[in-house]
Amino acid sequence: MYFLNLSLAQFVALFGSISAVAIALYLLDRSRRRQVVSTLRFWVSAEQPTVVARRRRIQQPWSLLLQLISMALLLLALAQLRFGSPEAAGRDHILLLETSAWMGARAGAGRTLMDLARDRARQYLRALPSRDRVMIVRADALATPATAFDSDRRKLDAAIAESHPSSTALNLEEVVGFARRLQGQGTRRAGEIAFIGAGRTSDLDPSFAASLPRNLRVIAVPDAIENSGLRKIGLRRASGDADLWEIYVSARNYGTRPRAVTLSLDFGPPGQTGRVQAGSRRVTLQPGVDTEETFEFRTRAAVILGVTLTPHDAFPDDDRALLELPAQPTLPVTVYSNQPELLRPLLEATPRVTAVYKKPAEYNPEGKGLVILDRFVPPQRPQADSLWIDPPAAGSPIPVKNSAEQVRFSRWDTGHPIAAGLRTKEYKLEKTSVFDTAPGDARIGEVEAGPVIVARPDKPRIVEFGFHPALSGMRYELATPLLFANLLRWYAPELFRRSELSGGSVGAVKLQLDQDAAPADVRVLNEDGTPLPFVLRDHAVHFFSGAPGVVRVLAGDREYVNSLTLPEVGETKWQPPADVRRGIPRASPLAPAGGDVWPWLALAGGAGLLVEWLIFARFRRGRTAQPRLMQTPTAHPEVVRQ
Repeated sequence: MYFLNLSLAQFVALFGSISAVAIALYLLDRSRRRQVVSTLRFWVSAEQPTVVARRRRIQQPWSLLLQLISMALLLLALAQLRFGSPEAAGRDHILLLETSAWMGARAGAGRTLMDLARDRARQYLRALPSRDRVMIVRADALATPATAFDSDRRKLDAAIAESHPSSTALNLEEVVGFARRLQGQGTRRAGEIAFIGAGRTSDLDPSFAASLPRNLRVIAVPDAIENSGLRKIGLRRASGDADLWEIYVSARNYGTRPRAVTLSLDFGPPGQTGRVQAGSRRVTLQPGVDTEETFEFRTRAAVILGVTLTPHDAFPDDDRALLELPAQPTLPVTVYSNQPELLRPLLEATPRVTAVYKKPAEYNPEGKGLVILDRFVPPQRPQADSLWIDPPAAGSPIPVKNSAEQVRFSRWDTGHPIAAGLRTKEYKLEKTSVFDTAPGDARIGEVEAGPVIVARPDKPRIVEFGFHPALSGMRYELATPLLFANLLRWYAPELFRRSELSGGSVGAVKLQLDQDAAPADVRVLNEDGTPLPFVLRDHAVHFFSGAPGVVRVLAGDREYVNSLTLPEVGETKWQPPADVRRGIPRASPLAPAGGDVWPWLALAGGAGLLVEWLIFARFRRGRTAQPRLMQTPTAHPEVVRQ
């Protein structure tokens, strides 16, 4: 005989507290009693409170005994009294069902490793006593509980049927540690931690085998499958040719025999199904080794590039990857000038700028991209971003405070992106306008009298020169082309952003950054633009993505686009130690536990309280209802107590 919900000490403490309170109530009566007298003439109102009579003995011991027995029965029902041995009671088991990406591999006869794992999980449930509770935990890179501890086999079977392969590899240390912590919080006797899966996992710590729980059971799913797949794909534009993509492909043979495969490239416009072959190469993959190959692909338009490994094997999910190559960004620039030859060298130095030169009389305020206004004021301001070069003071968008002649340039605001890297000051300006800036305006360049180059970040953005760079002493300075390059970078930062694309598997990702990347400028964004948690350590970004998608890493003027579409396959095949229990257990030989008696105990306790109230409460009412005794007034009236 034992308690399921309470220990013996807890039961004794609760019953002792309830008994002490009940006995104290029977020994102490503080209620006011009714007095019947013959007259109130000689009754003197007492200033003192009614004296409380403390009983020295219990007047109704049978009532107290019945109440104590009823309370004991209710406590026994609360503690769930059981007959027999605790060994016959149910236990709490945790079933770790592997749902890694590798479980999607075909095992033959049209079935996958996941199908085999589901069958073994159902066999394990049938081998357990029906009173045992089981929690289903899906095991891949994370441990995800699918059910609570439950003895309903229909719910458990439904959770097993709804388990499917994910896109991440198995992290065996994480899931086993999770099960151990969870089982330590249970109220029942701990059962087994059963792992069902192939056991292909990421690298394990050498101390993992020594830290395995003693109640671990391994039910292996055989996976003698030869597999080769793509591991990583990297793309970047060639340094000398912006239209040429350099492609790096890494493939791995996870099997035990060499395998000859074909790596091929194809491409097509986004949203269309037609594909065009772009090249192929025959390679031999050695077992357990990564093989790298490089390709070149030329395009300026946006395309979907496909990389395929053939022939397909039993795990085809890692045989093909798709990556979206962005179009070559360009900035349309419209120049309104009577002397376009002064600005042409500055704009044509950047191949991603498409400049159109027009006369001021051809002005159209609805231009796109960047509008440059050379020494004239249009009747209507442009709707796009604009660069104003030495405009007349009457129509200047930024007020002109005064003009200056033969002044030496004094300083650059090197903290602003437009003036980044500019140091030259040893030149004079023959004539320039000095601006009267407003709050929020950036004073890019200044002379002693005030700012002569001002940037206004409002939409649309405006930059204004108080002088013409090609008609001043600045035309011979190296700062002039650098200044215009910074201007274009400020207007359209995507023109100078160096992009690197990569295709890889979901899960934990480590991305190495350039040494000059500032930690404050690093951002990691999901496909929908939401931030993704990351860790920056030793110029490398570490982040985790559990679902296929595109993750963008921004670090200064560099953008790393990670197309995480390949499944993650573990490189290590875990072999459990020899002392670990294996296979489906036989049906438990434990004798069946008796039925629950707590409902009968609760019913008996409630009936006892009801009987006590019917008998002894009626007896107390009978004593209170005795007839009153009336007496004639006397000098010493007798007080009749009822």
